[in-house]
Amino acid sequence: MPLLPIFAPFSSTKLLPSVKVEFKKPSFFPKTGVLNHKRSPSITIFSVLEHFNGSVGERQDLAVRSWLGLSPDINVVLFGNDPSLYAYASAFGSRVLVESDIDFSFRNNPFFHSMVARAEASVSNISVLVHPETILFQDFISTLNHVHELDHAWFLIASARRVSSFRYSLDKARKQWLNVDGNIISSHKMQEILAQTGEWDDCDGRMLMAWNNGATPLHMGVLPPFLYGKGLHSRWFINEVYYSKYRSVFDASWSISNFYLNVSNDRESIQSNRVDWEYSANLHLAESYGMFSSQQASFSDFVELVKCGRQFVFANRKQNIVYSHGFTASKNVLKERVMGSRRRKRLMSCVSGFRPMNKIKDCSRISNINVSTNLYHPFGVESLLPMLADENNTIVLAIAGYSYKDMLMSWVCRLRHLMVHNFLVFALDDETYQFSVLQGLPVVKDSLAPRNISFNDCHFGTKCFQNVTKTKSRLVTRILEMGYNVLLSDVDVYWFKNPLPLLQTFGPAVLAAQSDEYNLTVPINLPRRLNSGFYFAHSDKPTIAALERVVKHAMTSDLSEQPSFYDTLCGQGGSNRVGNDKCWEPATNLTVQFLDRDLFPNGAYKELWNEKSVLAACSKNGCYVLHNNWISGRINKLHRQQRAGLWDYDSSSRMCLQSWHKARDSYSP
Repeated sequence: MPLLPIFAPFSSTKLLPSVKVEFKKPSFFPKTGVLNHKRSPSITIFSVLEHFNGSVGERQDLAVRSWLGLSPDINVVLFGNDPSLYAYASAFGSRVLVESDIDFSFRNNPFFHSMVARAEASVSNISVLVHPETILFQDFISTLNHVHELDHAWFLIASARRVSSFRYSLDKARKQWLNVDGNIISSHKMQEILAQTGEWDDCDGRMLMAWNNGATPLHMGVLPPFLYGKGLHSRWFINEVYYSKYRSVFDASWSISNFYLNVSNDRESIQSNRVDWEYSANLHLAESYGMFSSQQASFSDFVELVKCGRQFVFANRKQNIVYSHGFTASKNVLKERVMGSRRRKRLMSCVSGFRPMNKIKDCSRISNINVSTNLYHPFGVESLLPMLADENNTIVLAIAGYSYKDMLMSWVCRLRHLMVHNFLVFALDDETYQFSVLQGLPVVKDSLAPRNISFNDCHFGTKCFQNVTKTKSRLVTRILEMGYNVLLSDVDVYWFKNPLPLLQTFGPAVLAAQSDEYNLTVPINLPRRLNSGFYFAHSDKPTIAALERVVKHAMTSDLSEQPSFYDTLCGQGGSNRVGNDKCWEPATNLTVQFLDRDLFPNGAYKELWNEKSVLAACSKNGCYVLHNNWISGRINKLHRQQRAGLWDYDSSSRMCLQSWHKARDSYSP
């Protein structure tokens, strides 16, 4: 952090002797030397809300109204996807928006790194992250107005104070606070009362954080995928911002009043329903990334921002220094003389009256959890299926190994964009399983999956590919036997739109599968042209019996699963073919419907991947999906999909690409 000019030393017990000080213009004050308060900054407050029901909803509503009443320059963005949020936000017009385009876990917990990225993408001058039940007052605006004029990138935090009762409300205009009897009470008087009864909360989960937006990053490195509300994320984040030294870090706990009602037994609380494995995942990330495991900042490390009368003062208790620029409308800091002893004495007396803050605490259950190198969640396939299945009892199944983890995530992100959430991931190895847990995916590990899966050499035709594909039909059969329909989709199948409504129109005892035939002039159900990487199967007796036959056939074959599918269901050499697009398996009475290639094209059909705009060509074709097959090698497959712009995941930040990523300069607020 850049050095600040020394104006006078202080002590909490007595004033030190006056010293002659060399005045230097601090790097973060305005170049003119004069504060300009005429132009108020635009401010966007970001917060996480689950719903607006019950007493939690009442407290959140009061908090949001307190924010909006402070200034017309404040907008609010509510992270969440509950329908009640949209209904609530609509009452405030354009000043309150609901942002669901961030990353959520399968348990609908938002990811902190995605929240921060969205706040950084705001075009407002200042972004603020705050707990949804925090009440703010006018000193929030005056403090941000002050630091906004600093000629430097900054980041500030402010601890909250908890109160046991809050008997105040806002009038309809959100301008006046009302007492319990309905009479107006001044916000200053109200703050005095709350300050007398309130207790400081040093927990990182209630910490207000704000920064000025611009080109300067908040910290070095990347922000890991912490689950919001599951411990350590704010503490890790503040620590990383401080030690990265890209910005001046201020503790504004004494200049920004923020309170919340402490309701210890409220089961509706957003922070309730804690699950140890989610805290364990956050602890693992905190220990694995950044400087948190080796260096942890405390309040004493930060420069304090306090207000003495009408003047803001910066103080560093650790170095026993007070910084006061002493600006007036006609004076420049470079020419100003050392302040008089009377003024210095008043300033020292004021600063000494503020008690030092304690260490930033993590008040979650994380302190009782031991970090483990093996991450897991407590859900097996039996418990996940009823949680995930859609209204038609259908599951979308993906199977992946670690070499395809980025393609898996791009596939997941695309499904999330299409509002398809009934997917389940089967991990072929421990690395993929733990990666998926950290990314918030509903994942189970297949204990019977092949071992020693090659990272780069597991594409079509390899022995590794043969072993992996034989896992698919076995897993699908298991889920069908549990009563769920299955859409099996390889992760290299790009989805343009949700195919489930169409696929579910095929009746029972019909397996709808993609054709691998690329020749435009021949039938699409020719021998060995059934693609086992994309098919829809009903949970019924004919389908289960037929897939059991496929599994049995594949176990005795030296080839991949795909030939077993065709030879079992369509007969050797296509003896069970019906017309140009079907097969009929007589032993089980199952019909195989080969899907229209215009709607479900394989990777060689019409050379769509070679089009200048794959998206435009597929849109003209009416594609539901496009398979990224008929290409050799994992790297080539990845590059082809990324070059075509059909990629929805940023592996460097570990988050899905959103509209505000792609259009940062124009996205608002």
